[in-house]
Amino acid sequence: MVIDMSFRAHPSRRRRLALAATATLGAASLLTLAACSSSDDAGAKTTSGACPAAPVDVVVSVDQWGDLVSQLGGDCAQVSTVLASSSVDPHDYEPSPADAVKFTKAKLVVVNGADYDPWASKLAASSAKSAPVVDAGEVVGADDGANPHLWYSPDYVSKVADAVTQELETLAPDAKSYFEDQRTALTATLKPYTDLVAKLKSEAAGKTYGATEGVFDYMAQAVGLVDKTPEGFARAAANESDPSPADLKEFQTAIAAKQIDVLIYNTQTEGSIPEQVHQAAEKAGVPIVDVTETVAPGASSFEDWQVSQLTALAKALGVDA
Repeated sequence: MVIDMSFRAHPSRRRRLALAATATLGAASLLTLAACSSSDDAGAKTTSGACPAAPVDVVVSVDQWGDLVSQLGGDCAQVSTVLASSSVDPHDYEPSPADAVKFTKAKLVVVNGADYDPWASKLAASSAKSAPVVDAGEVVGADDGANPHLWYSPDYVSKVADAVTQELETLAPDAKSYFEDQRTALTATLKPYTDLVAKLKSEAAGKTYGATEGVFDYMAQAVGLVDKTPEGFARAAANESDPSPADLKEFQTAIAAKQIDVLIYNTQTEGSIPEQVHQAAEKAGVPIVDVTETVAPGASSFEDWQVSQLTALAKALGVDA
């Protein structure tokens, strides 16, 4: 078997090569989410009507959390997501002066943390000193060096939603009952997503998976899948380095031997190594489930994005969804 070890860039940078052509479409679809909302040119969601208090200005660093925060805020929040349509790696993003202005107006800032969007925390500290910050990594207790793709954990999503709601209630106490209703409504909206997680955990726990990157790992753990990605390959991906030829060969061999029930493949990644893993799965007849790190183009909401991927996973594992 020929192993191509040509240059492989930082996973997020390679992801952005594929994402650049589609990010604007994904962001545009998200901005049509709620009938009661309208979007300005800066990516902010503005609302009017039902709020019993002045809407809270909220800045969110990345789109994985932006839609959820918008649903939690409803008519009582004006939410602006900084990286709602960017083709820039969040790790390396350099905020513009316009971004800094957004932060100066913020009454609440929501960031992913876990070293995923450090620029956002710095901007909050310098330009929004009086605004509370909901740092998802701190909310869920993610250790330094932990997998930063926190939005893929259903438990973490719930905890961050609770934290955002609590801050909104503190900032606009006259709208406390409104925000409580929005939090309840989000739970109902997410029910197809949480139901699918529960069904997969009930019927597919113990099945095995391999992944070209660790973006989906929290969800795989939530549904009880067993990670069979070779340790060296997974470690290299996490450390933003190339796996050794032996690590790649081990992955291909495990796939060929059907030791892996499903391959989780990040479609926003380009490079010869993930392509070789994909080809190995195709050749062996191992089901491949496509996932994305950011909200997928065409998805109308966070839950729509997640349900689509979970439905594909259920089909790959023989679970009736």
